Amino acid sequence: MRRLRRSELPTATLELARFLVGKTLVHDLPEGRISGRIVETEAYPPGDAAGHAFRGETPRNRSLFLKRGHAYVYFAYGSCWLLNVTSEERGVGGGVLVRGLEPLEGFEVMQRRNRKAVRICDVARGPGRLAAALQIDKRYDGADLCVAGPLWLGTAAWPPKAVGKSVRIGITRAAHRRFRFYERGNPCVSGPARLRA
Repeated sequence: MRRLRRSELPTATLELARFLVGKTLVHDLPEGRISGRIVETEAYPPGDAAGHAFRGETPRNRSLFLKRGHAYVYFAYGSCWLLNVTSEERGVGGGVLVRGLEPLEGFEVMQRRNRKAVRICDVARGPGRLAAALQIDKRYDGADLCVAGPLWLGTAAWPPKAVGKSVRIGITRAAHRRFRFYERGNPCVSGPARLRA
């Protein structure tokens, strides 16, 4: 596995959301490496009423307007951090929410952050659990995921099975749009059964 180069990332949000399924998210910590295969994403392209960029750039969402391959990390629901990967050219707001990981390395470290998760797939299933398991918080907002640093995107450990597409989960605006991508049949994918098949 190696770090993904920015030039390998598709230049459009929907394409990037599909491309990231099967790729690796890595966090190198002092106590060791934790990583997982990305098995579920959601796209929030420019002009999307459900996206944080819809009303323009603000101090809170500024990193969402960085060129593709940066982290946009924000606090949601008053309880958890969420990680997005920026997806457009600099100055254009668009992102891909990373919703689910299949743990590869450092499961014990991940589980310490999600003690209720007994099964391996439960530790990073859903975007809030994922950020907690990988110890991602506001410190990583704006981090470049394609250059040397502790948090980065890697190539696929193995190719994904068939990639499914569905409506997004947990939103009310533009909820009908089929902008969610996931590895079919993977138990680490979140959401109701009808959106995982």
